[in-house]
Amino acid sequence: MAETTTAPRPVVATHGLWVVLPFAILCAAFLYPLFLIALQAVTGPDGALSLAQPLRVLTTPAFWRAFLNTIEIAVSASAGCVGLGLGLAILLSFVPFPGSRTAARLIETFVALPTFLVALAFTFLYGSAGILNETATTALGLAHPPVDFLYSRWGVVLAEVTVYTPFALRPLLAAFSLIDAAQIEVASSLGAKPLRILRQVILPAALPALLAGGSLCLLLTVNEFGVVLFIGAKGVITLPLMIYDKAIQEFDYPSACVVAVVNVALSLGLFSAYRLIVARIGGRHAGVV
Repeated sequence: MAETTTAPRPVVATHGLWVVLPFAILCAAFLYPLFLIALQAVTGPDGALSLAQPLRVLTTPAFWRAFLNTIEIAVSASAGCVGLGLGLAILLSFVPFPGSRTAARLIETFVALPTFLVALAFTFLYGSAGILNETATTALGLAHPPVDFLYSRWGVVLAEVTVYTPFALRPLLAAFSLIDAAQIEVASSLGAKPLRILRQVILPAALPALLAGGSLCLLLTVNEFGVVLFIGAKGVITLPLMIYDKAIQEFDYPSACVVAVVNVALSLGLFSAYRLIVARIGGRHAGVV
């Protein structure tokens, strides 16, 4: 009796098809609009590709003032977020007090709030007609409001620090929760003072979290729009606010697209630098372990 053999069915590799749908969504939702913005930035009035528009925008003093304002405010606000977040994380993690967990949860609720609400609250508190100025003017009989920092770049920085400190606090709290309490107890029993324990035990463990939280705050503050708009600081124009002015108020969409491309490039550059630094630090820690 002749044996009948069934030919094996060809195996179709379908695992690559799972990439198609996410890639298509990414292209439709992000890459294609970004391509249109970049194309509009280098398209001249006659519809031909030209660098005249980018060169005209990038050589204006207004653009460079907005660029420097963006960097200065983002760096200052991020440093404030990291410093305040580190102090709060140390207090909440290593100086236990009744209600510390509730305090941490209340601070984290700022993540869910729109940024303009904080700017609006600051206006009610520290504005020219705010509670603090009205109280001081009435009580002391002053002719002018004594508190006038809000409508400057430092008012914007303070508002952004208030908004984005939880983004630096959360990774620090997670990092500190992984520190073995025995390490601190042993260091203390050997005579190490609190500052030395902080410098040699706590801060090294917090370094990756500091980088993660600080870089996230830097990315968010570089692209912050609502706080700057609602504070209305005199002469403080950042790149996102310049995009709004060019597109909405001046109807100069090509110039707005040029500034938008610069803003996106700045954000991607900061993100790439963050990934590189974190990868190197992670490699060093892995080598030590």
